Amino acid sequence: MSLSYFWIFILFLISGAPVVFALLMGPGLSLLLDDQSVYFSALMSRLFSGMNSFPLMAVPFFILAGELMNQGGITRSIVNFSQSLIGHYRGGLAQVNILSSVLFAGLSGSAVADTSALGKMLIPAMEQNGYSRRFAAAVTAASSVIGPIIPPSGIMILYAFIMNVSVAGLFLAGIIPGLLICVGLMFVTSRIAKKRNYPVANSKATWKERGSAFKSSFLPLLTPVILLGGIVLGVFTPTEAAAVAVGYALIIAMFVTRTLSANNLPKVLIDSAIQAGSILLLVGSAVTFAWIITVSGMAEIIAQQMSGMTDNVLLLLLLINLFLFAIGMFLDAGPAILILGPVLAPIFISLGIDPLHFAIVMCVNLTVGLATPPMGLVLFVASSVSGEKTENIALEMLPFLAVEAAVIFMITYFPALTMTLPKWFGYA
Repeated sequence: MSLSYFWIFILFLISGAPVVFALLMGPGLSLLLDDQSVYFSALMSRLFSGMNSFPLMAVPFFILAGELMNQGGITRSIVNFSQSLIGHYRGGLAQVNILSSVLFAGLSGSAVADTSALGKMLIPAMEQNGYSRRFAAAVTAASSVIGPIIPPSGIMILYAFIMNVSVAGLFLAGIIPGLLICVGLMFVTSRIAKKRNYPVANSKATWKERGSAFKSSFLPLLTPVILLGGIVLGVFTPTEAAAVAVGYALIIAMFVTRTLSANNLPKVLIDSAIQAGSILLLVGSAVTFAWIITVSGMAEIIAQQMSGMTDNVLLLLLLINLFLFAIGMFLDAGPAILILGPVLAPIFISLGIDPLHFAIVMCVNLTVGLATPPMGLVLFVASSVSGEKTENIALEMLPFLAVEAAVIFMITYFPALTMTLPKWFGYA
């Protein structure tokens, strides 16, 4: 089988076609050109089997739980709690933006949802408080990549599905990198705020005010604790945990905070179904493309080329990070993981790299790619929410991207940062 499918795929991507169509048209047209239409039935079978998976049911459930929390106004309570803790510092509203992303990550696991929900609320507020619009958008976009790193994470579920690694172990491995990015972004924001003399958001909250803010956000913030605790302790599977998250979010939004009415449910369900449908179709297409890569022998070619470059594992890790960072600029994290995971992971596992360690390095690297130009999805969402040009946001984000790149190299060369928690719980 020729490698024409790869060049057709690249051609469709360059032409601006949606990734899912590029993934399907590459193998489809290639089989037609190579007069191997006998493989069409296998292609369709792979497309269906790629979506027909019980573990993947976690993805639409987590999407629905995030939508319920968002539509139910839970975001506001999280922002208020963050503001009561750190709003009195210089550049406090920017710091609130970052901390809110960390807390929101435990509810949605989506960078796009984070950018949209927090951006609509905090970007206008920051602009009114003296921040430039491009800086407000840049902070929102940069911090939103924490969403898929701190559990739950749709991207990690996809990796676990395609490479058969532990979802719970991968979730645990993501906690420290997510917190490191948070601390790094806060430090850079503090320096920029002092240099530009950005305002203090509000006076220091009393402990009574903080307690009140914590009380209103306590039940939503229990979500990641319940999910991760249940998965790690073996109470339920990741898929069952996602269903529990939906039930929990529904009870909180409709009966505890009463911020979501029955009239809003159809819109929430429709929006979630559209998002889940597009993701599952993308998964099926990427699984099909990955199968073609294996059948055509391209995976072996890539493995031989990489092995031929050097036998130094540390240098190979540097090269793979640079490669993934470049890929993240042009390809969304989901399809990149589904396509490249089966190709790259076996190479590094054979060199002695722990499967879970390589998994978290790949997931974090491609997640940061969501905020890098020219094709970063988070950049486009931040631009849409703020009305600022993507190139202006991208330039303002450079110090934040430097922090995130530093964290990627830290977790690459110091495995204990990611592997300690999974080892404690017996997942590595």
